Amino acid sequence: MIRLILPQHLQTLASAPREVQLEVPGRITQRSVLDALESRYPMLRGTIRGHTNQRRRPFVRFFACEQDLSHEPPDDPLPEAVASGTEPLLVVGAMAGG
Repeated sequence: MIRLILPQHLQTLASAPREVQLEVPGRITQRSVLDALESRYPMLRGTIRGHTNQRRRPFVRFFACEQDLSHEPPDDPLPEAVASGTEPLLVVGAMAGG
C-alpha cells in the first residue's frame, strides 16, 4: 500500500483525506502512483501533471525520504521506503513570488 500526502487545495478539490492510501500494481514509480491517484480521484487529472503531456506541473513538487524527487524521471522506481509504505510520497505546492 502506497501512502501519498496531498496539499490542502487538492484534498478539497478531490474530497480526499490528507493521506491517501493506494494499491499500485507493478513497479512503484511516480507515473504509476499518479495513475492510481487519478484513477481513484478523476477530478485531480490535470492538476498535478498536464492533461496531454503528463509532465509535472511547474509549481508541484514531490518529496520522499527527505529527498526532492521532482526532477527524477517519472518511470524511475521510487525509494524502497515509499514502495513498502513505510514512508509517504508528499505532493507539495511550491511557493513563488517576490
